[in-house]
Amino acid sequence: MPMQRTEIHGAEELHKYYKVYETIGSGGFAKVKLGRHILTGEKVAIKIINKRELGEDLPRVKLEIEALKSLSHQHICRLYHVIETSTQIFMVLEYCIGGELFDYIIAKDRLSEEETRVFFRQIVSAMAYVHSQGYAHRDLKPENLLIDEDHNLKLIDFGLCAKPKGGLSYELMTCCGSPAYAAPELIQGKAYIGSEADVWSMGVLLFALLCGYLPFDDENCVVLYRKITRGHYENPRWLSPGSVLLLNQMMQVDPKRRLAVRQLLNHPWVLKDYNSPVEWHSRQPLGHIDEDCITEMAVSMKRSRQSTTALVKEWRYDQTTATYLLLLLKKQRGKPVRLCPEPPVCDDSCSPMHHGAQTRDVLHFSEDEDAVITGSLDLRSDYIDDCPWVSVTPYAPQGDRGHPDGSSSKDMNFESPSVKRRYIRSPEAAPTTPQQRQERRERGREQTCEKKENIGVHAKDVDAFVLPAPRTPASSKKAARHNKNVLTTPNQNGTKASAASPRSGGSGSKERGKKRTDESRKTPNAEVLTFSPERRSRSLDLAATSDSGKKKRTGKVFGSLERGLDKMINMLTPNRKRGLREGPRKIKVQYNVTLTSQTDPDQVLDQILSILPGKNIDFVQKGYTLKCRTKGDFGKVTMAFELEVCLLQRPEVVGVHRQRLKGDAWVYKHLVEDILSTLSI
Repeated sequence: MPMQRTEIHGAEELHKYYKVYETIGSGGFAKVKLGRHILTGEKVAIKIINKRELGEDLPRVKLEIEALKSLSHQHICRLYHVIETSTQIFMVLEYCIGGELFDYIIAKDRLSEEETRVFFRQIVSAMAYVHSQGYAHRDLKPENLLIDEDHNLKLIDFGLCAKPKGGLSYELMTCCGSPAYAAPELIQGKAYIGSEADVWSMGVLLFALLCGYLPFDDENCVVLYRKITRGHYENPRWLSPGSVLLLNQMMQVDPKRRLAVRQLLNHPWVLKDYNSPVEWHSRQPLGHIDEDCITEMAVSMKRSRQSTTALVKEWRYDQTTATYLLLLLKKQRGKPVRLCPEPPVCDDSCSPMHHGAQTRDVLHFSEDEDAVITGSLDLRSDYIDDCPWVSVTPYAPQGDRGHPDGSSSKDMNFESPSVKRRYIRSPEAAPTTPQQRQERRERGREQTCEKKENIGVHAKDVDAFVLPAPRTPASSKKAARHNKNVLTTPNQNGTKASAASPRSGGSGSKERGKKRTDESRKTPNAEVLTFSPERRSRSLDLAATSDSGKKKRTGKVFGSLERGLDKMINMLTPNRKRGLREGPRKIKVQYNVTLTSQTDPDQVLDQILSILPGKNIDFVQKGYTLKCRTKGDFGKVTMAFELEVCLLQRPEVVGVHRQRLKGDAWVYKHLVEDILSTLSI
């Protein structure tokens, strides 16, 4: 499903740094939305907490934030940014595209011992690190473990964690967590050790991975607690003797007889096929500073590396921290360490940090005398090549500029591979008059749009489109100038229509531009170009709405024309006008998609619509997506989930994509399975 922007009232600072999209999860007092960090372009998860609804639980949220600030581990979800207003708290967290481990379990029914071992070693690694930092998690379950794009687990939700002042050996009294995963001493109201209670939960989690269901489960809480306190459960026949032994050692009713986490690090079952203990130390401690990320930030902030490093080491979890950590994430994933992937147009007012933030103090800007870049030109390498008045020379590191021996910057060694260029104005092409500067801005804006659109052309199938001749004499001049910038294919004479070259001023320059325009208009055969649909509508819009009476065209007017055209298209689209459903989206096979034998998505959707009322499930339909929820005796929403009818790319069959938004995971599992089993699919 395409990401749709959403606006959050009272969150101006959030929208300054992030694009916010749809809700991907919700809880008692919080919801989680998908977001994108503007400067780095990386996806993030934004946890939105309502402070008014929290009430007495507000200190618990503060504890979670403090815990995540001090925990940095490869198997713990990373905190990037914290924004607090009078009514809300926004926690910007690492986004894990794989979703919850719980969904992965129910999709595969149960995991093999080999795959379970891979996941369990990561869980042991995370918990050993958490305990080493003096914390007890106290809410370990499959719903609180996410799968990232590399298929690794990330531990989340430290809202119930505890950090006893006397250390982990200090006894706790608070009864918290999920009943099915709670240790016997905890539900009995006894004093307990947090790390020992976590080991019990790890045992229940290991059982769920290997078996696909819980060892202790019952709809009646009294019966459930009785089963837990007795510690009796049945081992299915497919469990190996080693698995049975490990589960028995972890789920001991007497906490003193349970295995400790340090014993799990080199347990025989854990070592099988690995022959090495679990690595639990952090690979990314907060004290480590990456020079490439610092250099990129220093260039953009116009600061020295030393002052930028000092600023990052404050770990305020503000825009500076988020930018550094997300740049570090890009580097770890093999992406270029670059900021501003969607650059602003070339304008006198633009700067690397201005995109996505409207103030100059976004990253604590300062005009350091020893800043890495000097001068007033603020352009990124992503779009500087589109500006005809800019030439590029290699970047000279600080301290190497202005060599007395007269050596050029090309002979200098770079201090970091992340920053290799320094940008200067080309003297022969530099505009001198206001009119020339305006023309230069327009050309830069048009060429930036062209570059972004041409990238999309190669990514999907498009058709050939013949650029139309100007419709009226009044619009011919501006339309021709725009076409001159974008036409790059050879014409019948074998020449190439070039992009706009820098104008050095004077009426002669205008006459030459007019002459080139007339020549291009007289070309006998129209040049056939490949355009995306978006590019096609934009070109038509420019040709139809240009006005020769205006000396300049600003981005504001251009945007207004585009928005007006979009509104007109939306109103005149027949499907939307008649309220008909659009076609289902096509997706790749995912673990949270149930395949069907049907080829008609409308038939599957109609079947689901006929079943939901009989299950006492309220729903709201949006196309082929159903937002479902159930309510308790007092009208409170107890379960919220989504069902979406979609098409699988390979094989081309209809599937039902499911996602839990709120409520008990195992209740959701039974409910969705009941719905899907009722379908004649």
